[in-house]
Amino acid sequence: MFPEHRPRRLRVTPAMRRLVSETTLRPRQLILPMFVAEGADSPRPISSMPGVVQHTRDSLRKAAVEAVEAGVGGLMIFGVPSTRDATGSGGFDEHGILNVALRDLRAELGDSTVLMADTCLDEFTDHGHCGVLDAQGRVDNDATLQRYAEMALAQAEAGAHLLGPSGMMDGQVGVIRRALDDGGFVDTGIFAYSAKYASAFYGPFREAVDSQLKGDRKTYQQDPGNAREALREIELDVAEGADMVMVKPALAYLDVVRAAAEASPVPVGAYNISGEYAMVEAAAEKGWLDRERTVLEMLTSMRRAGADMILTYWAAEAATWLAD
Repeated sequence: MFPEHRPRRLRVTPAMRRLVSETTLRPRQLILPMFVAEGADSPRPISSMPGVVQHTRDSLRKAAVEAVEAGVGGLMIFGVPSTRDATGSGGFDEHGILNVALRDLRAELGDSTVLMADTCLDEFTDHGHCGVLDAQGRVDNDATLQRYAEMALAQAEAGAHLLGPSGMMDGQVGVIRRALDDGGFVDTGIFAYSAKYASAFYGPFREAVDSQLKGDRKTYQQDPGNAREALREIELDVAEGADMVMVKPALAYLDVVRAAAEASPVPVGAYNISGEYAMVEAAAEKGWLDRERTVLEMLTSMRRAGADMILTYWAAEAATWLAD
C-alpha cells in the first residue's frame, strides 16, 4: 500500500494544476514604473535596464496607453529633470517634468487606470538625497516635510490618484495627508513606501533617474538586517493616514512582505526593483535562464509572500503573457 498519500495526483495535467493553484498572478495586480525625461526628443535607453527607457512626453503617453490596454493595474511615474537645485524645486513646480507628465497622462487616461506619482526629492536635488540638507550636510527631516507637502499638492493638482512618498522621512505620511485634506484633495490616496531598505539593488535605478547622489542613504533608509523595524514603520504610516503600504525591495525581503501582509490592515505592495530586473535580464541574455518562466516565478513568489500588488518593470510584458 506504500505510499498511502500521493500528492502527485493533483499535478498530473495542466488543468488539474490550474484547478488547485493556491496563488494567482493577474495583470491587474501589476504596476508599471515609468520614467519621463525633461527635454528628451526620443526615448533614451537605460543601459543597466535593457528594455526600459527614459521616455519623452509623447512616448510616455503611448507606452502608458499600451500598458493599460494590456491590463496593468496602475502606473508609477518618475521624473528626470534637466536641471536640479539644492531644494529639489522641480519636484513641486507645476511646470516641472513630473507634474507636466502627470497632467498628460490624466488627460489621456482619465480614471481608466490608477495614476501614481513618486513623491520624493531625490530625482530633483543636485546632491541626490531625498530631502533638503542642513548646514552640516545632513538630511533635515522636518525641513524636508514642508517640501513634501508642496510636492504632494502639485502632484494632486496634476491628476495623480495616489502619491508615493518614498523618502523615509519621519512623519511624511501625516504631513502629506494634512496638506492634501487642507487643499481639498481628500480623495487623493497615499501609497507609502513604508519599509524601504538601504539596498545594493538600487544601482540601475540611479542610472535611470540620473541620480546625483554621492555617499549613501543609511541615515533614513532601513538597515537590511531589520525586520521588526519595518513593522513599526508600517504601523506608524497607517496611523498617519496611509491608504496602502509598500516593501522595497521585494525579492530579498520576502519575509518582510509576509510579515507586512499579516500585520497590515491596508493593502500591501512590493517593489520588484531595478537590480532584480537587471540580474534576470543579464542572465537571460546569456542564455542562463528562461526569461519568461523566471520573471513569472519571481512575481508569483511575491504574491505568495502576501503582496496584494507588485511594482515591476516587466508589468506590461507580463500582463500580455498572463492574458494568453
